Amino acid sequence: MKLRVLGCSGGIGGELSTTSFMLDDHILIDCGTGIGNLSLGEMKKIRSIFFTHSHLDHIAGLPLLVDSIFDTLRDKPLEVYGNQETISALQTHIFNNAIWPDFTVIPSIESPVLKFHVLETGKQYKINGCTLELIPVNHVVPTVGYRIECDDSSIAFSADTTTNDSLWARLNEYPSLDYLIIECAFPNKEKDICRLAYHYCPDFLSKDLPKLKHDSKILISHLKPGSEDLIMAECQNLITDRDIKRLEGNQEIEI
Repeated sequence: MKLRVLGCSGGIGGELSTTSFMLDDHILIDCGTGIGNLSLGEMKKIRSIFFTHSHLDHIAGLPLLVDSIFDTLRDKPLEVYGNQETISALQTHIFNNAIWPDFTVIPSIESPVLKFHVLETGKQYKINGCTLELIPVNHVVPTVGYRIECDDSSIAFSADTTTNDSLWARLNEYPSLDYLIIECAFPNKEKDICRLAYHYCPDFLSKDLPKLKHDSKILISHLKPGSEDLIMAECQNLITDRDIKRLEGNQEIEI
């Protein structure tokens, strides 16, 4: 399975897009503004989306995606997965006929173009021969990270989080982890913002990474526009025993 980074920034501007990862050519993890980097033909291949949480930078592309590929979904609806809180937020605040049409009943209740599914944390789900698991993390709203394993290779995505034990404890229960995509949204001078917004800064991340027992490649995501170089310099200064790199848009990772 191949993971393609459609967007991984903490904001927008120029070539920057917010979080959306594509697995092969038909599965997404989150659907931020990065979805706009796909052609219409590529969008039409998407069949499933797995969400980490309900914040706008991770869901913003979903309403327009459904609208753009509506005719494609008449025969087979877009399947959207997430924890209960995320699914409820999408139903209540987005697809409510005030912000966007309720595509779960269009063109009919019997044959909608959009279907929601609630997944449970701690359970494993099979997708295309790979195993996917939701892992609870520590953010302002209920949020999950994902661990995906295909054959003998594995990758985990922290989603938005700050200092926690749940992510590390669960990842350590597995025998290995090849890649970890983890957020680091602000530089150290914004520690107070990190505490309020439940994000990592380099100092917080450097204190949590030793909890991970695996010698994984670390890819930093969700950097705030304009602060990327400072955040990465602070990470590399504080975390000297890990292979750390910045996650880039259009990057591809084999799992």
